[in-house]
Amino acid sequence: MGLQGATSMQYLLWFFGIATCVKLLLIPSYHSTDFEVHRNWLALTHSLPLSQWYSDETSPWTLDYPPFFAYFERILSIFANLIDPQIVHPQKGLNYSSNTVVSFQRITVILSDLCMLYGVYRLTKDLDSKRRTLIWVLVIWSPMLVIVDHVHFQYNGFLLGFLFISLSYLEEGRDLMGGFFFAVLLCFKHLFAVAAPVYFVYLLRHYCCGGLVRGLRRLSAMGAVVTAVFAAAYAPFVYQGQIQQVLRRMFPFGRGLCHAYWAPNFWVFYIILDKLLTFFLRKFGFAIPTPEASFTGGLVGDSSPFSILPQITPLTTFMIVLLALSPCLIKAWREPQPGMVTRWVAYAYTCGFLFGWHVHEKASLHFVIPLATIAVQNMDSARHYYLLSIVSSYSLFPLLFEVREYPIKVLLLLLYSIIMWLVFSAQFTDGQEAKATSPINKEAGRLELKGNGNVAAKKGGFVIRGIEKSYLVGLLVVEIWGQLLHSIFFGERLPFVPLMLISIYCGLGIVYSWIWQLRWIIRSPES
Repeated sequence: MGLQGATSMQYLLWFFGIATCVKLLLIPSYHSTDFEVHRNWLALTHSLPLSQWYSDETSPWTLDYPPFFAYFERILSIFANLIDPQIVHPQKGLNYSSNTVVSFQRITVILSDLCMLYGVYRLTKDLDSKRRTLIWVLVIWSPMLVIVDHVHFQYNGFLLGFLFISLSYLEEGRDLMGGFFFAVLLCFKHLFAVAAPVYFVYLLRHYCCGGLVRGLRRLSAMGAVVTAVFAAAYAPFVYQGQIQQVLRRMFPFGRGLCHAYWAPNFWVFYIILDKLLTFFLRKFGFAIPTPEASFTGGLVGDSSPFSILPQITPLTTFMIVLLALSPCLIKAWREPQPGMVTRWVAYAYTCGFLFGWHVHEKASLHFVIPLATIAVQNMDSARHYYLLSIVSSYSLFPLLFEVREYPIKVLLLLLYSIIMWLVFSAQFTDGQEAKATSPINKEAGRLELKGNGNVAAKKGGFVIRGIEKSYLVGLLVVEIWGQLLHSIFFGERLPFVPLMLISIYCGLGIVYSWIWQLRWIIRSPES
């Protein structure tokens, strides 16, 4: 590593150090039931034989992640047992929340973020120093990761690190390694499989095509690598006769179309439309029965949670996601450019978020954080990311519902909004906006703009358009309504309305992002 590389690494560690200080200050803050979920996984992987990991029901928070994450919890449990044996006790540890266990689990999340640190470094190491540094700021200081991982409690930064490592290899043209790390990621968290069609089409076209013998040899090599990863994850459970139980835990389709808190996606509008149709038809004297099933708790027998609109099944959502992905898959097949892979994968996760089954609001991390790595390519991408990151961060506010956390989430979002503005102003300091149809330099494996020749001369630095400003003002109105005006006008009546408004309004922003990404993919230049 040269002098410049060493200096860059110092910047990266400095950014990470500042973020770590903030995370350490948040250790005593609120944590969700996910905290007890992961503590229970420490206990069962430490105290029970492997054959009982996916069948134990001592706690309602049963293990439902793939085996690699279970092995990860098993490793952590060794240290947990040394620090406080009650953490890993199957019975005495239930709902255990001493300062010891809180500090231990919080610190494991902070340390696991080193995986993301390496991933984002590897993904950006071939970029110019200015652009690389700006991307590091956008990713490492993301308020979404702080809210979800370091307050609410999860390990998304750790998992996104594997995604970044995989994408970095693909952009370098090292497809076999890219496929290997994506397979590893799927064995940590299967919900990342939404991007599997993109990986499959891209790798088949970019890596395996090129002559019958060469293609078969490479297809066999890729198949062997992926098979070996999945064998390492699942073979012990196959041997123990537990594979069906593992799959039942991983794919609980009976949970219902939506999560307990509606993610801001397409199904929010579908549900609201059904409710409105039911309301007006009843007003006109139609006898509309009340559905027996729940949107969030799974179906009751064969009944539908909808009163008017057709029932939505997991297969329906799968087909819609695949249909939404089809333009991206066609593009990946026709023009498998390594520099486009990150955009395609982010688009795939956007489709999964918008149209998937039982989507958690936290899944927006899967596409927002990768989009941060391409946000500094041109002004249009910067505007898109600026709006999307604010909307997605705000959509997570209901996760932190205690009064004492309110200043934290507001301050995190405001600071990040200012940081984004400074970052993009630094990148577009001369006010020149790159056109979406600009020539592309693919020598470094990423889509790059060629010099300053093809630009729209828009002076004034980074700016957002009027419609984007209006939308952000509307976001402020939604928050003021939920925090102040709703209680003034309705008191304790209709308590679901503020959350519903957040889901609907943020859903509009996510739909806008999906359309923007789709338009970019369709209109992106071919080599």
